[in-house]
Amino acid sequence: MKLLLRLFIVIFPTLIFAGPAVASRIEISSPGQQAIPLALTRILPITTAHPEIAAEFDRVLEYDLEFSGLFRFIDPAAFLSDARQLGLQRSDVNFPQWRVLGSELLIKGGYQLSGEQLTVDMRLYDVTSQRLLTGRRYVGQRNDVRKIAHTFADQVLEQLTGESGPFATKIAYVSEQTGNKELYLMDVDGHGAVRLTDHRSIVLNPDFSPTRKELTFTSYQQENPDLFRKEVYTGQESRLSFQQGLNISGRYSPDGRQIALTLSKDGNAEIYLIGTDGTLLRRLTNHYAIDVDPSWGPDGNRIAFVSDRLGNPHIFIVDIHTREVRRLTYDGRYNATPAWNPKSERIVFSRMENGIFNLFTINPDGSDERQVTFGGGSKEHPRWSPDGRFLVYSHDDGRGKSLWMMRADGSGARRIAAAGDRASHPAWSGRW
Repeated sequence: MKLLLRLFIVIFPTLIFAGPAVASRIEISSPGQQAIPLALTRILPITTAHPEIAAEFDRVLEYDLEFSGLFRFIDPAAFLSDARQLGLQRSDVNFPQWRVLGSELLIKGGYQLSGEQLTVDMRLYDVTSQRLLTGRRYVGQRNDVRKIAHTFADQVLEQLTGESGPFATKIAYVSEQTGNKELYLMDVDGHGAVRLTDHRSIVLNPDFSPTRKELTFTSYQQENPDLFRKEVYTGQESRLSFQQGLNISGRYSPDGRQIALTLSKDGNAEIYLIGTDGTLLRRLTNHYAIDVDPSWGPDGNRIAFVSDRLGNPHIFIVDIHTREVRRLTYDGRYNATPAWNPKSERIVFSRMENGIFNLFTINPDGSDERQVTFGGGSKEHPRWSPDGRFLVYSHDDGRGKSLWMMRADGSGARRIAAAGDRASHPAWSGRW
């Protein structure tokens, strides 16, 4: 399957103003507190109608915008005549109709299909001031309709919050569909899954490069747990670290120049740094305990990791320059798989209590610890979206493992890969 979508964007002049809808940046991690009334109209044909294209586009865009937690949707049953008019110019929009419905934002769009070329024009308006906030024309192929919808949803979030959404990115994960643990790639809503490896062995712990469309993962293909690197589009693959013993949990630094991982080449599991060519750079920890699961802080100077050096597994932080180690978590008897928010000082991790793992977040100074998942089934291996506002994680309900997404505060949880996919170990890509 060809992964590279041919998608071109023509940027129309955008008018940005200090009106009510954008007077201040909106924090999506607190959904409902600033929910903006949004009228999301159905996309209309510019020429010949293709209902299947329109229905898929509308479904994807609504899914993304609803998950953001940013909006309160105006009931489409209340829409008046302007919703059925294409009119994408400001002068064509009947703003009084939308004000009557209490809408503050309005999205309108049109599409046309010429052969296999799909063109989509989208507009986001502020109803109160009757201004265009952003307008985009997307030109791609017919099968790019989902990609275009995700991309516009990202643009809406960027316009309103200053940070693009994560909906046009990718999720890598491990699945046992074939009977072996192999690496897969899919859209953030669970569509378009593609198998990336055929190791017929055990594959674990993928991680995306922040600067290139490639990822690392650990594989037992050659019987030892070695660290591999794979280029997504070319399919080229190579062993990156194959020291005797463990080569696991590889994590790219924020600048993509180094990889932190666990090696046991000297007999004990320790945290090391290697170059992207596999060159061993330095050892960060030196303790008789087991040190695993490194995760970089956004400044590239600190790494969170798991160690049982004080008896039970807890989260610690090491300074990569001084190698000074300090303890982060004190509660719970088993804390694991930390992931540092790429945009803020917040770390998510899993903690086992009463035989079940749930997810918690904490500041790097140990303050403000919060539980963000509850209920039955274990939630593990959390990873942040590139904008730092959402989380993906694996959920084992006793019948099988599935992948779920939620907002950073734990709200809006939804399944994106079914238990039948036997999916685990997710990783969220950067801008794709």
